[in-house]
Amino acid sequence: MLPVLLTILVIIMLLGGLLAVEHKSLLIGVISAGLVSLTASIIYVILAAPDVAMTEAAIGSGLSTVMFLYVLRRIKGDSNA
Repeated sequence: MLPVLLTILVIIMLLGGLLAVEHKSLLIGVISAGLVSLTASIIYVILAAPDVAMTEAAIGSGLSTVMFLYVLRRIKGDSNA
């Protein structure tokens, strides 16, 4: 059961990465990159590395995604002025 779950999570990561790279919308790209990072943290939990999983979830998925979304909002606000 575990190899099947890991395979599904890796496929989700690959699809999220492809979506982040190939989609025209920057917002969807940022959200997809956050999804990849969150999926990686789930894999780390399954592989018995909870400290790495917490770091990945907090920094990779949480802080980086929020920071990119803030920058996108600032860029779109400055282009209208």
